Amino acid sequence: MYKLIRFILFKFNTEAVHHFSMGSLSFVCRSRLIKKWVAKSFTYNHLQLEKQVFGLHFKNPVGLGAGFDKNALYLNELEALGFGFVEIGTVTPLPQAGNEKPRLFRLPKDKALINRMGFNNDGVEVIANRLKEWKNGSQLTVDGGLIIGGNIGKNKITPNEEAWKDYVTCFNALFDVVDYFVVNVSSPNTSGLRELQEKDALHKIFVNLQAINQQKPNPKPLLLKIAPDLTTGQLDDIVSLALEIRLDGLVATNTTISREGLATSPEEIKAIGMGGLSGKPVQQRSTDVVTYLSSKLQGKVPIIASGGIFTGADAKEKLDAGATLIQVWTGFVYEGPGIAKGICKELSKLKN
Repeated sequence: MYKLIRFILFKFNTEAVHHFSMGSLSFVCRSRLIKKWVAKSFTYNHLQLEKQVFGLHFKNPVGLGAGFDKNALYLNELEALGFGFVEIGTVTPLPQAGNEKPRLFRLPKDKALINRMGFNNDGVEVIANRLKEWKNGSQLTVDGGLIIGGNIGKNKITPNEEAWKDYVTCFNALFDVVDYFVVNVSSPNTSGLRELQEKDALHKIFVNLQAINQQKPNPKPLLLKIAPDLTTGQLDDIVSLALEIRLDGLVATNTTISREGLATSPEEIKAIGMGGLSGKPVQQRSTDVVTYLSSKLQGKVPIIASGGIFTGADAKEKLDAGATLIQVWTGFVYEGPGIAKGICKELSKLKN
């Protein structure tokens, strides 16, 4: 059934379809009865799927990556679709419109997306208030609740030397309303952002965040999201930094700027232009990065794997490579609302 719906939806603008689809789900889920039916239909629970990571209890290891629900608008609906955790954002201190549209493109031949969204979001103040309202009782609690990650970034107008201040602003504003934080310095869609992946720049950001975090009665897990395009030397720097400043975890990986090996014609790719590529083309590189990081970290820093995960077998590949949790995004677009349930069901069978 979803294949037919997808065929129709793929005839329309990608970003518009995203808002239409989630808006429609949000509308029907206003009814408590329908919401419960959706949760019953799309949730798969199994004791073997439960995870204790970063001191948090995850009802299953399947999360939704940042960028899908940038503004924390659809948490009720996403919880009903069976996700164990959702990462909101990327959130910046000030609201920003992002890059010009169109900025999100499908590559069906490659089961991929290209995006150059540019951290479009409502700003940390609005999003923090929205999360407060959600936490104060509006959420649908389904078998243990939903873990919320806060993915934070810098505003486009903020120079890199002042970037650490933007991360501190977001960290302080979201501290009471998210369960863990992810510092995003790996998106290719904000000019100069990836320069912050260099060790000195990262050190400044995390030293300031950890100083604030460790003064709290209950510090929050603090993670770093990295690009798949890092060299071995840069990955070694990440490992060294993660151990030195006691990072709670890594998210590997973000989108790639590479366009190698695509089935989509070079003409189409050129017409689309710049942006981060996600989906199946990044699957192997993402797994390679997870494998490398895991071998170096020896279990001292948990890894959330992201990149080309569509099925339970894809998820198991990442878990076998050393990941503790996984995130989907592009797979959700291609596989539909049953993706979390499908992956959880397959994983529970593969564990038996």
